Amino acid sequence: MAQDPLKKNGSKTEYQGKIHLLQKEMIGRYFDRLTAAAEGRGDKAVYMMISGNPVELIQAFDMLPVYPEVNALQLAVKKQALPFILQAEEMGYSIDNCAYVKADIGMYFGGRKTAFATIPTPDLILCNYVGCNVYLQWFEHLNEYSGAPIYNLDVPFCRTPTGRPTEDDIHYVVKQLEEVIAVCERITGKSLDYKKLQRIVELSGETGDLWAEIKKLTRRKPAPFDAYFDSVTMMAPLYCLRGTEDGLRFFQEAYQELKEKADRREGPLPEERFRFVIEGPPPWPFLRTFRDMFSRWGAVAVASTYSTVGGLWEFGFRHDSRRPLESIAEHMLYWNLTNRNFLQRYQQIKEYVEDWDADALVIHSVKSCRLFSAGQGDMREYFAKDLNIPTLLIESDLEDPRYFSEAQLRNRVDAFFESLEHKKMVLQR
Repeated sequence: MAQDPLKKNGSKTEYQGKIHLLQKEMIGRYFDRLTAAAEGRGDKAVYMMISGNPVELIQAFDMLPVYPEVNALQLAVKKQALPFILQAEEMGYSIDNCAYVKADIGMYFGGRKTAFATIPTPDLILCNYVGCNVYLQWFEHLNEYSGAPIYNLDVPFCRTPTGRPTEDDIHYVVKQLEEVIAVCERITGKSLDYKKLQRIVELSGETGDLWAEIKKLTRRKPAPFDAYFDSVTMMAPLYCLRGTEDGLRFFQEAYQELKEKADRREGPLPEERFRFVIEGPPPWPFLRTFRDMFSRWGAVAVASTYSTVGGLWEFGFRHDSRRPLESIAEHMLYWNLTNRNFLQRYQQIKEYVEDWDADALVIHSVKSCRLFSAGQGDMREYFAKDLNIPTLLIESDLEDPRYFSEAQLRNRVDAFFESLEHKKMVLQR
């Protein structure tokens, strides 16, 4: 039977550590850049999405990547999203619309001032459409509201039997990247420095290698960190600072610290009793509460699909400075979760369960993101019945606090791990 949330030295479990503090400092400087740009003292801003984006190109022009998704989730983490969501609904956005969209639009019309930064207006809206057609409407609305130029970068789904992109697919995306280069040259008044781009892509390659090695550390027992709740700390530098010297240094330090923890057989909890894989984004307004629901059972996420929305480096991808545009295109086409079909997502989860030796799969379905959550009921049936992997499906939302029922979720999680505990006891007899 589960106890109250796990305690260390008589107090509630503390999840913060050196990596969290380093990330806080680095992302704080990134938010300072956002405010400087908003006040006319900084770089030109490019709005983009996280999934499979060409941030290396943006870095090559010394432009500032701005991610509406990151801004929305920061609002949620700080429990400030609901007023902006309601403002967007008053404007006519449906209650069933993506909560990220509503929080961002409400914030945009609320003055773009937040507790973490003032968000600059865009100099370019670069819609790297990967996986979700809501992105297109979201960014087209931002284009209408801001008057900034927009480029819709069309990334086709992989349609081959192998699931890999064809040479024609890569060529199609590369030609668009060349058009994006021309747009950036026009906005900045600078020509592309190809050697600078190659160096940035090289930094992304080294960063991706380190991220892959970090994620493989959770194959150890105990896992040295939680590959869901702690991975989100490392995802921000990966997406906001990829292709920079600062970003690379962060991952060098993160790998060293986590490798030492793995070698000492030190985990994020006093005892690792259950290992699970988790599918879906977290409920940002209640991240700590959600984590405690699993920690109280000694359950640690050893792999997560959410940590691959921006890239699948642990499965072999590496940015290649010898062919920078082609490798950026391949990253967008194939090496990220959101441009993959369901069978590829199933295979990814299956590999996690087997190679990371997990006891169970948890699926967190997001109410306001039906395009991502559609089919997760079938996913549960496949893993639970076809593969005989204990699987829990729960639902809340990644942004909107109105869809989070703590008591209901806690009851579901407790019942699930109680059954797992009983199963382990039976097997040990």
